[in-house]
Amino acid sequence: MYPVLVISEFQKVYKELPDVMCSAPGRLDFLNTHQDYKGLPVVAVGINLRTYVVLKRVEKTLARVASGNLMDEGEEFIDEFDISEPNLLAKPKWFGNYLRAAIIALHQSGYKVRGFIGWIRSWIPIAAGLGSSGTLLVAFIAALNELFNLKLKNKDIAEFAYKAEHDIMGIPCGRLDQYAATYGNIAVIETIPPYNVETLRLSEGVFAAIDSGIRHSTAEIHPQRQREIEEGLKILMEIAPQHLRKLLGYRYWEPKWDSISLEMLEPYLNQLSEKAKNRIVYTIKAHRSTKLALHTMRGYDVSSSNIAEALELEIGKAQRICEAGKLAILGHIMTYQHTLLSRLYDVSLPQLDSIVEALLDFGALGAKLSGAGLGGTVIALFKDVDTAKKAIERIISKGLGARAWVLNVDEGVTRHSVV
Repeated sequence: MYPVLVISEFQKVYKELPDVMCSAPGRLDFLNTHQDYKGLPVVAVGINLRTYVVLKRVEKTLARVASGNLMDEGEEFIDEFDISEPNLLAKPKWFGNYLRAAIIALHQSGYKVRGFIGWIRSWIPIAAGLGSSGTLLVAFIAALNELFNLKLKNKDIAEFAYKAEHDIMGIPCGRLDQYAATYGNIAVIETIPPYNVETLRLSEGVFAAIDSGIRHSTAEIHPQRQREIEEGLKILMEIAPQHLRKLLGYRYWEPKWDSISLEMLEPYLNQLSEKAKNRIVYTIKAHRSTKLALHTMRGYDVSSSNIAEALELEIGKAQRICEAGKLAILGHIMTYQHTLLSRLYDVSLPQLDSIVEALLDFGALGAKLSGAGLGGTVIALFKDVDTAKKAIERIISKGLGARAWVLNVDEGVTRHSVV
């Protein structure tokens, strides 16, 4: 349905058929939020809200791309630039800068593209915590790859999308969005070289997403949290014994976080500011609970003592969660990580906490914010579609969110037929 609509829109604008069409999924920031820029693995879910990019070659050096979403909103919706000089414009949040940055990244690695016309249509809300910018970059680079036969593999597409957003546009993001959009499914993304990706599947359960309607900017959140971590690391590097300093570092990405436990740091944490201490404690606790989730999804045996330790629970409650099965364990991990994000990382808001609480009251197995935080989307895991639909209807009717979806896990970047 959507591919046919997008092709029809392209024809109305340009009076001809496109040569290629690619799409990429939005994503739910499932587990280990705010950890990709620290080199820790993150877990994302590709969803069936997608961005479509359609292109046609032209015998010029001019690129002309239009955004259907911006056109609908009555905003400026066309970007034009010379392929040989795709300079970024001094226009904050301009969609064309993402396209220009992608071409700059390709040029820097020796890939050549020529003139084209294009059309973009997205079903992913912007700045809602569903990875809209990463998805746009992945779909666009994939379409260029098909149009000009660049012979890029999926990891190449993801890396060029990351380079465009992080290195060229200067947005302090990690690799979660770009890799999630490229690989789809439930993607376990290793954020240190060689950036391996493992895709997992859940045979049960369903996700939902509630757009809080509160907009945010990732650029305002990530650098601050990174500075606060580094403030704590600086002190730890001065007071910790040598064996511990070898595991730490001065920059937020330098510590061997996976090898550091709270017990190792406990004697020194009280000498840090409250914020620095909380940021570091969050990093370790969130990662510990993510490892529990991955063991669960991979089908390994998980004991009640494992759950009690990772989620800081009494053994009796941990036993009940363990007996309830895989979805219950994953749901409790989600809610635990939201609590950490709210109390230790300060990226939640009272409105987001209220949505999480309401979702749990309405039958969700777990819920947490998705994305950088301070707005955006809350995601939830349910046992079935009917429970999810009823829950989000109640959320919207109570005015707790602007809009909501029950979502299917979807494939990664895809080429569609234009015939």
